[in-house]
Amino acid sequence: MLQEESDLSLIIAQIVQKLKGSNLYSQLERQAWASLQRPEIKLESLKEDIKRFFKTSGWEKKLQNAVYSELSVFPSPRHPAAPPEHLKEPLAYMRKAQGSWEKRILKSLNSMCTELSIPLARKRPVGEQKELLSKWNEMGTDEPDLSLFRPVYAPKDFLEVLINLRNPNYENGDYLSFRTHLGLIQVPLKVKDIPELKELFVELGLTTGQLGIDDATQVPPELFENEHVRIGQKVLAEQDSAAAQQYVRQGSPTALRAELWALILNISSQPEDILYYEQLKTNVIQHDLLVDSLIYKDVKLTASNDDYYFVFEDYLYQVLLCFSRDTSVLGHFAYNSASPPKSYIRGKLGIEEYAVFYPPNVAPLCFLYHEPSKLYQIFREMYVRFFFRLHSISSHPSGIVSLCLLFETLLQTHLPQLFYHLREIGAQPLRISFKWMVRAFSGYLATDQLLLLWDRILGYNSLELLAVLAAAVFAFRAVNLMEVTSLAAAEAVLADLSTLKVMPLLQIFLFATVT
Repeated sequence: MLQEESDLSLIIAQIVQKLKGSNLYSQLERQAWASLQRPEIKLESLKEDIKRFFKTSGWEKKLQNAVYSELSVFPSPRHPAAPPEHLKEPLAYMRKAQGSWEKRILKSLNSMCTELSIPLARKRPVGEQKELLSKWNEMGTDEPDLSLFRPVYAPKDFLEVLINLRNPNYENGDYLSFRTHLGLIQVPLKVKDIPELKELFVELGLTTGQLGIDDATQVPPELFENEHVRIGQKVLAEQDSAAAQQYVRQGSPTALRAELWALILNISSQPEDILYYEQLKTNVIQHDLLVDSLIYKDVKLTASNDDYYFVFEDYLYQVLLCFSRDTSVLGHFAYNSASPPKSYIRGKLGIEEYAVFYPPNVAPLCFLYHEPSKLYQIFREMYVRFFFRLHSISSHPSGIVSLCLLFETLLQTHLPQLFYHLREIGAQPLRISFKWMVRAFSGYLATDQLLLLWDRILGYNSLELLAVLAAAVFAFRAVNLMEVTSLAAAEAVLADLSTLKVMPLLQIFLFATVT
């Protein structure tokens, strides 16, 4: 009990400290001083009167939302005697593996710089700055020669690193219960079983209304959809982040999704946010990074050729280029097993104010937000809350290692015949599903289905649904997969996910599976 109280006091102190450095704190301070001029504020009841003023004026709600937002990303309390690196990742072998992976990426970047005789970062000449500024809103029309640039790594490279992960404490195979796991991931992490997943995702049950199922054309809208929209409008009127997060567990109506996600992520377009975005844009204009060419190439190879996303090509460049300059993203490395690689402007080696940091899928968000600064804020928050976990090695339940293990465990436990068949023919299921999970299914599902999936990720503050959906896809295509005789044939069966309906798949797999 005393330990719990101590942990809570520590969390409160850290959140208060963080909020003191925020713009909200300054606004609250100004409002408190201004309220002293109001006739209803009495000296003898000053504290209670100001608290009442904050409540009636809506500032209390803004403060609650800010605290709730911090709690959503706050790392689990650690033992007081634990070293600082435990906050990033408690398992030493995971930290070591992440460090080795980072060195490999940096080595790849540095060798590319050496081969192409280009710096990691340089200041653009004035003429080049003017040219980039003039075509800022039409960067998609630019066709730079990127043939010499190669991707730093592919998903399959990352998967191989995860496959080779081992806990040195179990090197001798003395962890008997884990030896029954026949998948590619061989680390003993605790992942949820179907009953635990049912308990976590209880709102996805068969008796609860769901957007993605109950708004289908054959279901009269008055049975669910109309009432769900009305409740959504009320949640937005209340401006309550916690209520919004609970609400989107049943899906978000298309017309309300942009506002609901912004409310959950505690994002509002303040003048200072727009100014900050413009500062990042200026940084892009002034400095050229090696990562810029890699971003160009990645967008050209993916979104530019995608039927859904090609129209947003200019937005993608703007957001990703700004993201690569945003040092506020560095804050998430406090609870991320990764560490930010950095470079220096040529000739300024070691001078910290000339350091350029390289923080590690924005395209679906372009359907919701058309103002670049708002789009940028949403993407940044989605990344530092969720997506960074898909690109770093950690033991977190929403980390990519745990997701891979959860996927394989679900498949081996509930579809053993299919799992063993694919394994025997050299088509380990994870080799197919890994690219879906590492990209949060972006580029694989139809956009409306992807947004319904991401509604639930936000609603449950968890990425575990990615593994559940991957297993559900295999279950859905099980009959066809039992007939294949090679990895190539299995990949062909699962090549096109664009016609799948996410919510029926998740419901059937979670709540119609015999446990």
